[in-house]
Amino acid sequence: MSKEYLSTYLNDHLAGAVMAIEILEQLATEAPDLNPILEATKQDIEADREHLLDLMKRLDISQSRVRRAGAWFAEQVAEAKFQMDDQGGGLLDRLERLEALVLGIEGKLRLWRALDAASNTNPELKGLDYLQLEQRALEQRDRIEALRVQTATSALSLAA
Repeated sequence: MSKEYLSTYLNDHLAGAVMAIEILEQLATEAPDLNPILEATKQDIEADREHLLDLMKRLDISQSRVRRAGAWFAEQVAEAKFQMDDQGGGLLDRLERLEALVLGIEGKLRLWRALDAASNTNPELKGLDYLQLEQRALEQRDRIEALRVQTATSALSLAA
């Protein structure tokens, strides 16, 4: 296993967590009715990020400031896109943010599965409860997906 590849992979997922938290915070501002679900999801993502940081520390992999800055910049570009698409901050804006979150959480689920599989041949990757982390990612995905579908039903309705 290449430590460089592992470093890149883990830092990419760490950057994804930064983006997810930014999106959740923006959604919470614009959709206070969703705050209980968004706050629970944010807490889960922050806990997952801590597990990832602990693994990186144990493996002596440093955080990439460039990737973190890139994630922040990408979230800002996405934010501009969301606002351009729905200047009133309405349901399309909410739908696109929720969809981005679902996709990110799905990516995190794949991270835990990949690390679990790789831990079978690389004992350094052992130590995390990958099954529990996968389960939490599934719960997060299902929670946000339910909001996404509910929002899509309203946002994409032809009755205006």
